[in-house]
Amino acid sequence: MEYFTSNGVKIAYRDEGEGPALVLVHGFASTHRANWVEPGWTSALSEAGYRLVMFDLRGHGQSAKLYEPSDYALDLLAGDLDTLISHLGLKAPHVFGYSLGAMVALRLASRAPQRPGSVIAGGVGAKLFEPPSHVEPVIKALTASDASSVTDPAAKAFRVFADQNGQDRKALAACFARAREPFSREELSRIQCPVLVVAGERDDLAGAPQPLAEAIPSGRAHAVPRRDHMRTVGDAATKKAVLAFLEEVVRP
Repeated sequence: MEYFTSNGVKIAYRDEGEGPALVLVHGFASTHRANWVEPGWTSALSEAGYRLVMFDLRGHGQSAKLYEPSDYALDLLAGDLDTLISHLGLKAPHVFGYSLGAMVALRLASRAPQRPGSVIAGGVGAKLFEPPSHVEPVIKALTASDASSVTDPAAKAFRVFADQNGQDRKALAACFARAREPFSREELSRIQCPVLVVAGERDDLAGAPQPLAEAIPSGRAHAVPRRDHMRTVGDAATKKAVLAFLEEVVRP
């Protein structure tokens, strides 16, 4: 791993391969390895001829751990992505984010429309228009001394996932308390690049992808059959849709 500093925060990243640059932004409680390497994304995208830039979000993986919710405002997370793009001198790279990573990518695209060449927003949908839900149960699950005491199924899934990835759960709790922010249609209307919104048909955390895509001028949606939030990431149908979209916008 290499490192850069964004607003005084040390962020870990990897930069590998050659070809059009694709920046990968992982989801909450995940890491670049859990989100992109282990599900086979790095292999598929490398074979397709892309230069891959991956990083661990602040509070995650090998990046700095912060413990105040204010340190995880979505604008700050998008600022880390923006700083990485500048650090590497990338020109209009394509950005693929999943779940929280998708929110980060969409926020950057709305605030700096010339920055990304395209955006793939995975694991998000109509729920982005709503205030964050399930916040307290997830925070309680992350801070519980004993995972077996967690009874809420969705909250327990995050706790188990965080432990599997060896995460700092105190930092994750601070992140979850702040980073998830609703999007307005006016904000999304400012996005100028092509956007693919991908979510599983059974993803209750994301909601349907179509309403979100319709709010983006060059947005399109793809629903992955029979998949929920966790299982959409590495699904073969997800990879097929993403690779087809990239081929269209990168090598028209």
